[in-house]
Amino acid sequence: MWKRSPAVLLIAAFAFATLSLAETHRKIHQPKLTAQNSGTTQGLIAVSPVDSRVVWAAGRGGTFLVTTDGGETWKAAVVPGAEALQFRDVQGVSDKIAYLQSLGDNPTDFRIYKTVDGGATWTMQFQNQNPSAFYDCFAFWTPKRAISHSDSVNGVFPDLRTTDGMTWQDISGNMPPALPGEASFASSGTCVATQGENNAWIATGGSTKARILATRDQGNTWNGYDTPLVSSPSAGAFTVDFRDPWHGIVGGGDLDPSDPNNAATATSNDGGQTWKLTSAPPVTGAIFGLSYARQIGNGRDQGRHDDGDRAVVITANAGGAAWTPDEGNTWFTLPGVTGYWAVAFASPKAGWLVGAGGTILKISF
Repeated sequence: MWKRSPAVLLIAAFAFATLSLAETHRKIHQPKLTAQNSGTTQGLIAVSPVDSRVVWAAGRGGTFLVTTDGGETWKAAVVPGAEALQFRDVQGVSDKIAYLQSLGDNPTDFRIYKTVDGGATWTMQFQNQNPSAFYDCFAFWTPKRAISHSDSVNGVFPDLRTTDGMTWQDISGNMPPALPGEASFASSGTCVATQGENNAWIATGGSTKARILATRDQGNTWNGYDTPLVSSPSAGAFTVDFRDPWHGIVGGGDLDPSDPNNAATATSNDGGQTWKLTSAPPVTGAIFGLSYARQIGNGRDQGRHDDGDRAVVITANAGGAAWTPDEGNTWFTLPGVTGYWAVAFASPKAGWLVGAGGTILKISF
């Protein structure tokens, strides 16, 4: 039998690797970006798809938005009495039901509102009375069960929880002790992520370590786990998402403009207990928001997963935006996409980025 020489085998292997790499690049297509008219010039800070047609967004000047046709048309309005507030988080439940969380210049400006009539009227469910609290974001397990997270106050996180979608109770006694100065960042409404019926993760910084606080029982008990992201009074973990109970990604960086090169992401495959830095994402500053480009609803919670679930989109405001098909092993910039604060998906074909000046981009893989 004729035998190939080592040199021939080496050339063949190199050719195969080159073809495989070329084939991989052919399969990687940049997502489609479509600008949409929001109807407002107010800065938008958070976005929450209910499905591929119903999406809520919110931002400065007491502004909220809703679309029922996938963003072909948006309705923008202002919550009466909230004109001076910023809505830093929004949760859409249906075309009629949604929640908003605000902040402002005064402690009592931290509020939670709910509508049940598509935004025609709003009811204030919570108004902060703690002079040192700073509520950054909230997240929902179901339309009526949710948690709202605050920076620490005297070593304690004065977090809130609702179990009926109407009243919010203090669960500070359930939370782990805070590190000195430990806080979160109200950059996109994604410093808290929920998954399934019981799991939640909170991203923190502001202290000597950037941590993930995790619960497996709807917020009754929590554990704190260190991440490798940089942390300081202006830095830490800003945003977190999980695609199932075990696999998640966290992003962060530093708000200090003199130190812009700390944008980083890390992944976990054990429910947030341990984290490993990914390849460096091609953005600067701090990663304000990120999201898996996966199906929400049954596709996520029933455990149906495929390789597409590993695609993640990040945005870093003025530092740009990027996406990865493999949870951070390889990255691709989103050319010209800047000034966006938040990103979220109803499905891989229906995601939205929102940002400065009322800008909205639909993103489809």
